[in-house]
Amino acid sequence: MINGQNVDRRTLMERSIPGRIGTVLPALDVPAQPLPQGEMLRDGLELPELAEPEIVRYFTLLSHLNFSIDTNFYPLGSCTMKYNPKVNDEMAFLPGFASLHPLQGQETTQGALKLLYLLQGYLAELTGMKGVSLASLAGAQGEFCGMLMIRAYHHERGDKERTRVAIPDSAHGTNPASAAMAGFDVVSVASDSRGNMDLEALKDVADSHLAGVMITQPNTLGLFDTNILELCDTVHRAGGLVYGDGANMNALLGRAKLASLGFDVVHLNLHKTFTTPHGGGGPGAGPVGVNDTLLPYLPAPVVGRQQENGGDSFSLTTPEKSIGKVCGFHGNFGVLVRAYTYIRSMGNTGLAEVSTNAVLNANYLMQSLKDIYYLPYDRTCMHEVVFSARDQKARDVRGLEIAKRLLDYGFHAPTMYFPLIVDEALMIEPTETENKETLDAFIEAMRAIDREVSEDPSLVNNAPHSTPVSRLDEARAARQPNLRG
Repeated sequence: MINGQNVDRRTLMERSIPGRIGTVLPALDVPAQPLPQGEMLRDGLELPELAEPEIVRYFTLLSHLNFSIDTNFYPLGSCTMKYNPKVNDEMAFLPGFASLHPLQGQETTQGALKLLYLLQGYLAELTGMKGVSLASLAGAQGEFCGMLMIRAYHHERGDKERTRVAIPDSAHGTNPASAAMAGFDVVSVASDSRGNMDLEALKDVADSHLAGVMITQPNTLGLFDTNILELCDTVHRAGGLVYGDGANMNALLGRAKLASLGFDVVHLNLHKTFTTPHGGGGPGAGPVGVNDTLLPYLPAPVVGRQQENGGDSFSLTTPEKSIGKVCGFHGNFGVLVRAYTYIRSMGNTGLAEVSTNAVLNANYLMQSLKDIYYLPYDRTCMHEVVFSARDQKARDVRGLEIAKRLLDYGFHAPTMYFPLIVDEALMIEPTETENKETLDAFIEAMRAIDREVSEDPSLVNNAPHSTPVSRLDEARAARQPNLRG
């Protein structure tokens, strides 16, 4: 029984009845072709025999088993799984955009190039940066571009001894990976008691070997790092540069510009903050914005505007000291169209409301649950809140089991066990697109699960009970994965 319906779990082959026909093929209207050699042919091919309604109902049923942002609340911390306006998709699907080929001559793609040029300007305005490249295909690639630009900047100055990058211990895992891939040595910097990067610990590594620091603002604890101005000043006085991970920009839209805080280079996750369907790992876009210092190093191409015959024309350009191309063509164009549409449809007022509601929703959850779920950093949060299930663990139920039990209540699990510095972390991001009724239902589910932890812990420890796939043997699934089932 799923969603009040009896579910037929048989496969297509199990439903098959000999002689039943689902379609009739038309007569062959092209010359028959000779078959391959016999050893390349199979004796028979077992296919299910079903009527068309049975096939349609089967695949429609499978689609109903999917969990998506269009059907349920998806409070996956750090990933910003918010609802995506369908008008964004409609614009990306317009034939004039969707049917373009990246190798077309630039004279035939002026409309698309103008859109990219305008989007560069909008993103520069929102971040306060002087220039933007849209080429990067994901947030992690944006990080990598930022690190390559910082390396190129130091190397051109002959400062090749700057080999270290400082990263807070709460960071996304891609931050140290990107720095290491760019050839830097990673130095982890501890967080202080308020969840900020520890300034004294940073000062200990702010020397002639420091190339820069990578920091997310707000950070991955869902907190605004209140040391940010002094942090950036410390790095700059040491001769380093500051990279800003803009993954959590939906908390700052219309409220703060990253350049004003002291960042030299930032990336934005357009598939998160600026809405593209994000489930399944993509598609993504991670444009990078830079200040005057790094402007010549931007990855190619960047769209430029020229005045010709009294009008504008647009072309792909390569900055003077560019780190080069980072993808095959010009970036993930469909995602860029969606981001452009979102920005234009929201406007200045709407974008400011995005951050207002994202922060309001997260703090509403925090205040409603912190009496039963431990809050390691008890201060106003930004777009997400990180709880700990340590008190539930003391009653023999871990955070993983709470997450699985949430599935029975119709909610996707939050991010678990991240950031790594929080024991039994439950990282919850409600996003700005959820209403109070949905948040109240989620709060009640979390409180009900806490009651179950005390009254019937086995119920939680054996969850989920109502999902299409029951609880897995996770150790066996990792060692003996069934890739065909």
